[in-house]
Parts: sequence; C-alpha cells; structure tokens
Amino acid sequence: MPSRRTAIVAVLVFALAALGIAAYAIIELRNRPMAGAGWEAASDDAVPIGGAFELTDHTGRRVTRTDFAGKSLMVFFGFTHCPDVCPLALNQIALTMVALGDWAGQVQPLFITVDPERDTPQVMADYVAPFDAGIVGLTGSAEEIEAVEKSYRAYARKVEAESAADGYTMDHSAIIYLMGPDGRFITLFDASDTPDAMAIEIAAQIDADS
Repeated sequence: MPSRRTAIVAVLVFALAALGIAAYAIIELRNRPMAGAGWEAASDDAVPIGGAFELTDHTGRRVTRTDFAGKSLMVFFGFTHCPDVCPLALNQIALTMVALGDWAGQVQPLFITVDPERDTPQVMADYVAPFDAGIVGLTGSAEEIEAVEKSYRAYARKVEAESAADGYTMDHSAIIYLMGPDGRFITLFDASDTPDAMAIEIAAQIDADS
C-alpha cells in the first residue's frame, strides 16, 4: 500500500508534467502561424486548430460545432478526476464569464473530457454544475474524443498510477482555446492569464467581429 508521502509525490509529478507540457504547447502554438476553421494554411508550417466535432453533452444530447454557431468558444480539455489543474482552469473560465458582464451571452465555455472511459454525461453534469457558469461538459466515444483532441492539437495520455482512482490518471495539456463565432482559432490562454485580462481580450475580439 503506497504511503501518503508517495501519493503526494506522485500527484505533484503528474501536475508538474502537465504544466510543463502546457507551457511547451503554448510556446509552440503561439510562435507558429495558425489556419482558420476552413483549415486554409497561411504557409506550409501553419498549425490548424479546431474544426467540426460531434460529441455528447452533459445532458445526454448529441451536439456538433454548429449547435454553438454565432458564439465565441472557450474550450478546455481535462477530466473529472483531475486533482488540481482542471478545477483551477474551470474556475478561471467561470470568473472570466463573470468579468465579461454583458458580453458573456456571446461566449460558450466547453469542457471536453480526455477520459471518456470514466466521464459519462452524468459524471460531467455533476462536475460542471458547481462552477455555475454555463459550462457545457462534452464526452463521447474514445474515437470521438481522440478526433477532437487531434483537431485542437491537444495532448492527453493515460498514465498508470496506483494511488489514483481506478489505478490511472491522465496527463494532459492545460490550455484554454478561444475560438471565434465562425469557428476560427483566435488565441490561447493559460494559468498565468487573469480572468479580467481574458475578458478584455475576448470582448475586444467580439467587438471586432461585430
């Protein structure tokens, strides 16, 4: 039976790994040209972000990108058994929605699981409810989740961990994607961005698009 100290060390290692991966991904993506929703590359080195998807929301309803047409999206990939990064990111999103004020009605936050094996619609519903920010939890089959991860260039990997629930946890990137109402990629946020700063940037983008 692992000691409490061993379990704490394991959690810290996983958290640091996720933060390191997120930092690397943000640097790489912010420094490379992006292609839009239509995947039109600005050059051969362009990194397309986003695209069509079909998943199941936390009410059990099948949804696609078109169900959120006309709204900017804040998209975060995580899982409900995440000990620290995910609740912090969802709280960051919730505070950003508050800071947006009247602009919030034009933004839809999405929480896409990287752990569909455990994250059923009901589990997702219970998880997003306390944040009270209109966050829509999305899950699906392993193949559907893998496809949307690929389209967003999101990193996720199952890792065995005796101290974790069901004997495994998930390494994953900790990036919040801002997508325009037309589905094009706008920018990335991470834990260093304050909700007020995020709200200002999102509101400015909405205003520019209107």
